[in-house]
Amino acid sequence: MLTTLAIQNYRSLRDIRVPLERLNVITGANGSGKSNLYKALRLLAQTAQGGVVHALALEGGLDSSFWAGPENITKGMHRGETPIEPTVRQRPKRLKLGFASDEYSYLIELGLPIPSPSLFSQDPQIKREAIWVGNKYRPAAVLVERRGPLVKSRAEQNKQAGWQTLSQKMQLSDSIFSEFADPDRTPEVIKLRDSIRAWRFYDHFRSDSDAPARQPQLGTRTPVLHHDGRDLASAIQTIFEVGDREGFDAAVSDAFPGANVHIEYECNGMFCIHFYQTGLLRPLNSAELSDGTLRYLLLIAALLTPRPPELMVLNEPETSLHPDLLPALARLIARTSEQCQLWIVSHSNRLINAINEFEHCNLIELDKQLGQTQIRGQDLLSTPSWHWQSRT
Repeated sequence: MLTTLAIQNYRSLRDIRVPLERLNVITGANGSGKSNLYKALRLLAQTAQGGVVHALALEGGLDSSFWAGPENITKGMHRGETPIEPTVRQRPKRLKLGFASDEYSYLIELGLPIPSPSLFSQDPQIKREAIWVGNKYRPAAVLVERRGPLVKSRAEQNKQAGWQTLSQKMQLSDSIFSEFADPDRTPEVIKLRDSIRAWRFYDHFRSDSDAPARQPQLGTRTPVLHHDGRDLASAIQTIFEVGDREGFDAAVSDAFPGANVHIEYECNGMFCIHFYQTGLLRPLNSAELSDGTLRYLLLIAALLTPRPPELMVLNEPETSLHPDLLPALARLIARTSEQCQLWIVSHSNRLINAINEFEHCNLIELDKQLGQTQIRGQDLLSTPSWHWQSRT
């Protein structure tokens, strides 16, 4: 389970450390930085896919992703003092992302290359990476460290042993996750990479007439719903056969009293959703469902996956849902948080209040002061410990 998310110099996130629990709800006014926090987590996920540099390029490049505000506004802010007046901005040198977890923790720093006539002179470069044991950084706990092209490691079972050089010519566009996943020399790299790759992001399921979830679906066993919902019927049937069918039926009944769902096999291996509701003489198929009903079925299929990940992220799950469905959704979210860590980004006060009634909810309310995203009410005592490694 992740315990801390740390970010420096990413858009409005000048320097933020987010404490995380099993169930986390991120909220705040429009423009407070919720989307930036969500994007930063997705960038961390891209490191394990080998695509963080490309993902930054799609955002407009590293320079446009850097913190754009003044450098001295953070002074005194964590102590509740009035921020001092900003001065002329100095461009940050590094974009820093990291997380701490119960088992392994990780950080990455990205920067711009030395100026050159190359047409790729604005491509981000990975300047530093590190993996260490536990959620507190200590030099003795570091297992793998990368500084520029130099990568070194030491075996977890012998932390006192000397460092072993893995490479002195590491490409600055590549992550250690894509180059040094060796089961003998760096097993921790493989374990952490696979853990991050399993993170799941569900961002705005489509429910329009051309939505993938409304189209005819070829039936194959599907323990993990696709991020766009294209395999909804197969995912539901997989839950029925190898997952929590009683939980699925209860979730449907909680939201739509008297309703139930069946999956029918049609010709050529196609699956069809049949939604039975009190008062209707025939079931509705996926093309006939209302936007809210379809989105709710997608959320149930995502949350009740037979293969829960270590981390699942839902971005604004309340979209298109009737307010009366939100208490049922909150109960489903709370139940799922017993199986995996959840991160919910929401604007809906009704959903937020319903989730916040559960004891283990970690409510994170974002605010923005002088262009900088902060966690409302956070002070020195409630800010998680985090140490970026010093440069050498």
